[in-house]
Amino acid sequence: MAGNLYLIPNTLGDSNINIVIPPEVVEIIKSIDVFIIENIRNARRYLIKCGYSSPIDNIKFLELNKHTQKNEIGSYLDECLKGHDIGLISEAGVPGVADPGAEITSIAHEKSIRVIPLTGPSSILLSLMASGLNGQNFVFHGYLPLKPNERSRRIKEIESTAFNVHQTQIFIETPYRNVSMFDSLLKTCKPYTRLCIACDISLENEFIKTLSISAWKKERVNLHKRPCIFLIGK
Repeated sequence: MAGNLYLIPNTLGDSNINIVIPPEVVEIIKSIDVFIIENIRNARRYLIKCGYSSPIDNIKFLELNKHTQKNEIGSYLDECLKGHDIGLISEAGVPGVADPGAEITSIAHEKSIRVIPLTGPSSILLSLMASGLNGQNFVFHGYLPLKPNERSRRIKEIESTAFNVHQTQIFIETPYRNVSMFDSLLKTCKPYTRLCIACDISLENEFIKTLSISAWKKERVNLHKRPCIFLIGK
């Protein structure tokens, strides 16, 4: 019988494991000795934080990142086919959502390997929950264009969609470019458009606030190098 592919959530930063990761999930993590990860050092730190008791050196790590060759990925689930469970760990949040893990999960379905998603924090859903914007109809865009003109054009497009179909628009930016994104939103969006900014979700300095664009222009907020989710809606 084939083993299972467990989709293992990670913390969104240096938060308390006991608060954001259920104890049942931690126990499953401790029972696995083959993991698909993005960065070995970070994965080791996370396992130690979870109280992983077996020697870390005995764990088999398979790296899945931009340096991974496409022809390698097909063999990553071989241990599952031999009857062993494998854990897929995201760098932050949940695997497969704004995360390269989706490719592995797709292969698991093709090979009839059972995929088991485990409960943990998702910055996208947590920010939507707290935003007060429409949670019945929403879309996640990932990153918007980098060039200012293209970014402004894209912001106008998704703002129009937000109003035309009452759909919350969710996107992210590289932390060191948050200020530039915020400035673009203030310059591009209509005064009455509502913008939610959710920073450092689940951490001690968590900041989540929804205001109209006109109100945000009167606010002072430090977004520099802080993991952020941006949401706009009507």
